[in-house]
Amino acid sequence: MNPVVYILSKLPFRVFHPLAGIAPKLFAGIYFRKCFGRELNWKHPQDINEKINWLKFYGDTSQWPLLADKYRVREYVKQCGLEELLVPLFGVWERAEDIEWDRLPEQFVMKTNNGSGNVLICKDKSALDRQYWTKRFSELLKVKFGNILAEPHYNDIPPLIIAEQLLDSRVQDIPSSSLIDYKVWTLDGQPRYIVIYYDRTPQQVKVDVYDSQWHAHPEYVHPTVHFLRGDHTIPCPKALDQLLESASRLCQGQPQARADFYIVNNKPYFGELTMTASAGFNTSYTDTFKHLLGNYAHLPVDKL
Repeated sequence: MNPVVYILSKLPFRVFHPLAGIAPKLFAGIYFRKCFGRELNWKHPQDINEKINWLKFYGDTSQWPLLADKYRVREYVKQCGLEELLVPLFGVWERAEDIEWDRLPEQFVMKTNNGSGNVLICKDKSALDRQYWTKRFSELLKVKFGNILAEPHYNDIPPLIIAEQLLDSRVQDIPSSSLIDYKVWTLDGQPRYIVIYYDRTPQQVKVDVYDSQWHAHPEYVHPTVHFLRGDHTIPCPKALDQLLESASRLCQGQPQARADFYIVNNKPYFGELTMTASAGFNTSYTDTFKHLLGNYAHLPVDKL
């Protein structure tokens, strides 16, 4: 047992959180212990959380800033021959003060390219508080997202603001108050499981798990205050094979990655690539599922 990790993990999060930017590997070990009550096995990582953290600091992350960049990844998607999956882009800006509000349509989605959450979903531009959102995006551009939960590759992404078409959440396979998010876990280039988020609010989201043959696995969901076990039977998407093939193409060469998609009116759209799902601290999966995902993700043997 590492006594430093043990002692610091007993302290409030705010006390050791600054280490995420100063000593990210140490922070990862401390936070892992705080989340799961055991030490992260750096020498022989087993479950998907351990392997994600191992890859952060020992793996080849040279492509991660490109793949995790919500703007630059668009070019990568095109190179993979999947341009038809891209959500139409309305604009990209380096400064919030330069956002061309008047040129945007009445409905759109706006977000930074290097963070998570903090998305503006505009359904009526005439009611939009432009001053508030200009200030808000100016603040978001300054955030070192990689220093929040020790994900250093995010700090290598040049920050931008992007605006895209707002997809219609009313034209989906089941009723959902938000877009249904099909998160395809791809291990060693093979799509294995699809984790589905729907009815998302800032406080909660419903979660379902299906395998690549579309068999439901509710036993893999570990409900928390934020992550609820789903209460719908999700019909197998007509575009399932396209999702799986696209995920395989996009994630080739990576021991693990998650490719996220939406499906609106039976047409799939690319969402993003996630190289460090839940920053390697996922609490919404059961131990069985975390180990199952970890078993499929093979790390470089010469570095272990």
